[in-house]
Amino acid sequence: MKSFLFLFLVMCISLSAQEKQISIPFIRYVLPNGLNVILHEDHSTPTVGVNIWYHVGSGYEKPGRTGFAHLFEHLMFMGSGHVKQGEFDKLLETAGGDNNGSTNEDRTNYFEDVPSNALELPLYLDSDRMGFLVDAMSPQSVDAQRSVVKNERRQSYENRPYGLAWETIYKNLYPAGHPYSWTTIGSMEDLSAASYEDVVQFFKTYYVPNNASLSIAGDINPSETIKLVEKWFGKIPAGKPVPPQNPVATKLTEEKIVTLEDKVQLPRLYMVWISPQRFAPGDAELDILGSILSGGKSSRLYKRLVYDLQIAQDVSASQNSSKLSSQFMIIATARAGHNLDELKKVIQEEIDKIKNNPPEQREVQRAVNQYEASFLDRLERPGGFGGKADLLNDYYYYTGNPDYFNEDLARYKALSPGDIQAMTQTYLPDNGRVILSIVPKGKLDLAVSQKGELR
Repeated sequence: MKSFLFLFLVMCISLSAQEKQISIPFIRYVLPNGLNVILHEDHSTPTVGVNIWYHVGSGYEKPGRTGFAHLFEHLMFMGSGHVKQGEFDKLLETAGGDNNGSTNEDRTNYFEDVPSNALELPLYLDSDRMGFLVDAMSPQSVDAQRSVVKNERRQSYENRPYGLAWETIYKNLYPAGHPYSWTTIGSMEDLSAASYEDVVQFFKTYYVPNNASLSIAGDINPSETIKLVEKWFGKIPAGKPVPPQNPVATKLTEEKIVTLEDKVQLPRLYMVWISPQRFAPGDAELDILGSILSGGKSSRLYKRLVYDLQIAQDVSASQNSSKLSSQFMIIATARAGHNLDELKKVIQEEIDKIKNNPPEQREVQRAVNQYEASFLDRLERPGGFGGKADLLNDYYYYTGNPDYFNEDLARYKALSPGDIQAMTQTYLPDNGRVILSIVPKGKLDLAVSQKGELR
């Protein structure tokens, strides 16, 4: 009887463990032209998310020719061979859908969310952009969007408070020519220098079926959806094999202290390290470290800087995960009457505490629980930025396996305090980071002191 009861309990525990596994069933299909298609059937709502990733971002650009991937994020909405300018949004909105796009260093993403009975519309629109965008492009249309991007750069970089922070950080964090040494938007000089022929060639190289993945999630019939995909994308010819990235491995072996004066009211401190690439050992650990340091009012840096000492008005710490390498960053804005050396001292103390003693188990568990809750929340949505269609594309691009949900979550749930300590010691050295101070014009005394400088 006891052995039967024990077996029953083991079976219950096993079933409970199985129930906790995330199940996102999918079908992967590759068209003859190389387009990867990922389908997930979910009838919980009568909606569908259509999500296409072009496997090109600013990290695929070349020195002197930056900003192209972001430029195409604009050009893709300006009409294609069979869709006049302005019709893309109008057609989707009339059908009850919406759309957007985004560009980063690794990929360009376009997505539409529509009622399930309107699925064919975004497939038609996206296929026309892939196959016939150049038919609608002209030197004049490229110049028009070039001007829009330049204006966006002025608004987001040159004319925005603290706007030149990341351009400055990346130039100092990575060696010249590294794919991450420039920003996604590109430089004014490169945008001006790009010829119409340069732009067309970039499109023909990267915006081809064999360099894209199309993820469709929601209220679909997979066999019927495949037929629609074949109908609209099947005749688009494959492009030439896309040239691979070949970045030089990089490691920062000094502390770079940089200061910018800007039209700001309060000084802001940035501390940035090169960290492990997406899904590599150390990536999840530093993600959790960011939460331990700044995730909520009880976190270490918020409690000391903002609440106890009241020398900062905000602070954040996070792991920015990317394909070739990542960046761990701490950002804090000083309160009036305080300088950035004060903030740096406290931040350094908290980093050193974790290097010398692992965080408490409750801190790690709280951070993991926060991540898991956010992760599961994303799985409630079939489409949109960060929904299931987007995640299927994300995992396919970074790991080659769209079904990486359980593996992704498992790397967080397996973490121990000692893991966090070890990766802090390894990847947050004092002699391998960029420290940027942005201070009000004429207030250089508020910046972090240079090495050896006494204040």
